[in-house]
Amino acid sequence: MSAKVLLLSTVGWPSVARFAAGFAHASCRIDALAPAGAAITASRYLSRWHRYSGWSPVAAMRAAIVRSQPDLLVCCDDRALAQLLSLYKIETGGSAIGELVLRSLGNPDAIPRLVCRSGFIAEAREESIRAPETVTVASRSGLDEAIASLGFPLVLKSDGSWGGEGVVIARNATEAAAGYERLRRTPSPLRSIARALKRRDVHFAREAMTPTSRQVSAQKYVAGAQAASAFAAWRGEVVGAIYYDILVADAAIGPPNVIRRVDCPQLEAATVKIARRFGLSGIHGLDFIRDADGAAHLIEINPRATQGSTLAFGPGRDLPAALANCLVSNAGIRPAIPSDVVAIFPREWRRDPLSPFLTSGYHDVPWDDPGVLLASLGLKPRRRSFQSTVLRERVDLPEKPTLSRFAGTFR
Repeated sequence: MSAKVLLLSTVGWPSVARFAAGFAHASCRIDALAPAGAAITASRYLSRWHRYSGWSPVAAMRAAIVRSQPDLLVCCDDRALAQLLSLYKIETGGSAIGELVLRSLGNPDAIPRLVCRSGFIAEAREESIRAPETVTVASRSGLDEAIASLGFPLVLKSDGSWGGEGVVIARNATEAAAGYERLRRTPSPLRSIARALKRRDVHFAREAMTPTSRQVSAQKYVAGAQAASAFAAWRGEVVGAIYYDILVADAAIGPPNVIRRVDCPQLEAATVKIARRFGLSGIHGLDFIRDADGAAHLIEINPRATQGSTLAFGPGRDLPAALANCLVSNAGIRPAIPSDVVAIFPREWRRDPLSPFLTSGYHDVPWDDPGVLLASLGLKPRRRSFQSTVLRERVDLPEKPTLSRFAGTFR
């Protein structure tokens, strides 16, 4: 007996394809809603691809769900989560789709509380979780009050932002004022259209046509190193989790390039409390700052699957397998990564092809999924057919080619 999982993605991130491998090894069939050209469309583990439309995203999502008839939905980016919530609001009277969203998220009505940065931190502090003071900034006078209360450096964040965007670290009043104005204002129509053309992303064009206001919060700055938890939850209980320190990140506030898995009671306690308070199901992530004394401060939540969620560290630490076990009995599991230090492919290699972490730790290259490997390198894999049953057997390459021959791609 197997379950069907529908991955929901509005971006082309290679990490989405890694979830396909994780769920496939856990005895699940995998469908995906994703844009054309996304790495997931090249995965050997994918049973069926449903094309995502940036012009009519909610309709495309609903059509994918109706065609796929999945047992579980997994949101792989914040935009997909927002669109799923929009669909949930449309579905009334206990519809099949409404019940599916409820099963997949646990408590969809709690998601807006997670997305509100200041409100989420306030609730975390009520649970006695160590977290920096965070306040809503509704005006320039409110910004002055936040500066007087929290001091510098000051972290400004806009609700609904993700991927490292929508965050400003201000070190003086001038930077704070400029950052606040940038975060709260919707980009001009001209700028949005220019970004749509440059990035080939229609979402920016939609933003130009339907501008929305943004709520900004100010958070007290905590000096230290980044840490995180990635966890799978079911009806408010954590069923699998990975806790890790971030050794190398993409800039000061970007996603991780190199991580070290750790056993950390602080991160574990905070994760369990958050999952229970909000009644969560699915895969989520928490971001922390570890100060000079090693104390972990919770700074925000990613209410969707994160990069760290893709890694497999064995029973209880393989999140797709942990979640699949809530759907079917005796779900399979991937072989455990043989090192606690992991260099994320292709992020760390792109940053430094000679990085010592590529050899001293485990380099997370998808050798078992050649199409995703090529797509991650920016190369175009052969177009896949989705008419046949997904292959499960291991792909044995004649030999692992050295990545150095591709290094020029990233210079």
